Amino acid sequence: QVQLVESGGGLVQAGGSLRLSCYASGSIFSINAVGWYRQAPGKQRELVAGTTSSGSTNYLDSVKGRFTISRDNTKNTVYLQMNSLKREDTAVYYCVVGKSWFRPDSWGQGTQVTVSS
Repeated sequence: QVQLVESGGGLVQAGGSLRLSCYASGSIFSINAVGWYRQAPGKQRELVAGTTSSGSTNYLDSVKGRFTISRDNTKNTVYLQMNSLKREDTAVYYCVVGKSWFRPDSWGQGTQVTVSS
């Protein structure tokens, strides 16, 4: 099973940007789906963004136009570029990989993103 380690979280002011990275211990070249979930306090975990090996993408409506997911198979790394951050983006962000975004095989430990006003 692939081990995932996220980084890049932190505290940022509203309107700012962050880039999350997720490094996989093994090759992600043959893994179809990679994505990012988030969970805010008191809320359910939700899929924020996902992409497949064929290039299909899926974004949560509230982040469309602000977040961009990408993968670099040569570096076994998945990225989430987050621009124009809002307070409601505050959450723990988790990287996932697997056959499907909705039934991932592996989860990272999470990285905290806090957006202040």
